[in-house]
Amino acid sequence: MENFLVIGIAGGTGSGKTTLMKNLVEHFGDMVTVMSHDNYYKRHDELSYEERCLINYDEPAAFDTSLMAYHLECLRRGEAIDCPVYDYTVHNRSNETVRIEPRPVIIVEGILIFENQSLRDLMDIRIFVDTDADIRLCRRIKRDVNKRGRSVESVLTQYQTTVKPMHDLYVEPSKKYANIVVPEGGKNLVALDMIIGRIQRHLDEKQGVE
Repeated sequence: MENFLVIGIAGGTGSGKTTLMKNLVEHFGDMVTVMSHDNYYKRHDELSYEERCLINYDEPAAFDTSLMAYHLECLRRGEAIDCPVYDYTVHNRSNETVRIEPRPVIIVEGILIFENQSLRDLMDIRIFVDTDADIRLCRRIKRDVNKRGRSVESVLTQYQTTVKPMHDLYVEPSKKYANIVVPEGGKNLVALDMIIGRIQRHLDEKQGVE
């Protein structure tokens, strides 16, 4: 397991987690593999589409986090996994999976990945992206409308009824488990340089570079 560096990137919706993750992937290329908590939403074939629309997707119970922790353990042992794929258009897990190969740097990202102790204990570095709530809401509206076919009204309703309450109850308190708190995520170039430097040291040590 010492051959792998697991980095957790958490933070509220629209905080900039994905931007930070993409910057790290762009810098290190095929040395990095990524796991997203969103792919581990529970399957609900037993419910109708209308019923699935009513599920609170922003609480820990919505995720199959135990499966994600098991898959992360597999990657740390050098074993490939078949990651589930979530389909936002039907609010359910699809029948497809994506093969994820173990690589020296494993990035785990999601809003609630620090809330679960079993999962966070598998991480070597925990980063919390901290961004103003108004900015996060604007980003979420833009993403859900443009990429997920949602209406502005439905996004705002969900934000008010589940996203913000669950953020206050679970996401924000999980910040205390972070080793590093990064304002503005991937746009914080100073923090990005520091994180890149830490990852590079790990890779150099693994390759025996003085």
